[in-house]
Amino acid sequence: MSGLLALLDDVASIAKVAAASIDDVAAGAAKASAKAAGAVIDDAAVTPKYVQGFEAKRELPIIWKIARGSIKNKLLILLPAALILANFAPWLIAPLLMLGGAYLCFEGAEKIAHALFHSDAGHHVFEEDDLEGDPAHLEEQKAAGAIKTDFILSAEIMTIILSAIPASNFWMEAATLAVAGVGITVVVYGSVALIVKMDDFGLWVYANGKLSMTRTLGRWLVRGMPYFMKLLTIVGTAAMLWVGGSIVVHGLEELGFGWLGHHIHDWAYAAGHMVPASWEGFVEWTSKAAMDGVFGLALGLVLIPVATKVIVPVWSAVFGKADKAH
Repeated sequence: MSGLLALLDDVASIAKVAAASIDDVAAGAAKASAKAAGAVIDDAAVTPKYVQGFEAKRELPIIWKIARGSIKNKLLILLPAALILANFAPWLIAPLLMLGGAYLCFEGAEKIAHALFHSDAGHHVFEEDDLEGDPAHLEEQKAAGAIKTDFILSAEIMTIILSAIPASNFWMEAATLAVAGVGITVVVYGSVALIVKMDDFGLWVYANGKLSMTRTLGRWLVRGMPYFMKLLTIVGTAAMLWVGGSIVVHGLEELGFGWLGHHIHDWAYAAGHMVPASWEGFVEWTSKAAMDGVFGLALGLVLIPVATKVIVPVWSAVFGKADKAH
């Protein structure tokens, strides 16, 4: 009997350890996912365009196809690559993060430049091949293009997540990356599915509503979705510049170039102490985010001619006509 009790006690101890590990993984995944906000919002803002022009009944299957490809990208390619980096070349993480941050800055600045000047010179740097053929073939091409774009964004997201995971063992890092990667994919493509079908839902409510209030709600949903998409694009652009700028500033600090980061911290701290204590934390955080975003915008504007005059011609010469990243 005492042996059975001892065994049960051991099982209970193992279960507690396992539960604690699961909690650690979930907490780590949630915290790390928050760090990837800029790329996540950008992903949600970009993806709906890939289902434009298709029948309504094909929209969700296309989104599901892209989501499957995104999960494969994250789990089969990017997760092993991230673990190899973390365990064999951790010194590469900061430069890769800075590269991803610079890309976010470029994307955000490109969107702003296009909105202000309505010029295609710097917009959509990587242009897709024209899509031709039957609907099934077009669907495959669109999904394949979206999965390629997702790979770039997923690489940024997974690298950001990796940098935010506390030092731990191999399996904890792998589990946290997997949970965060799959969780982000579910959130992004679940949101995309809701966004894409919201106008259809509005039309259904308007056509089938028995009350004037429900018909009015349906009308608002249909009319409001274009404005919501514009708002999502603005928020996504701001988030890209903020996250991209902060990543590059932090990377410079890690590489020994901390002047800019220290000044941003000092200026944000000073701004926080200019308001009542109850607002201090909010104002300090907002000031730092704004300054990181301004730096990200400046860096992105510098990178636009570099991308259009150097990177794209070289890419086209090596690989032929470039795939459009966004």
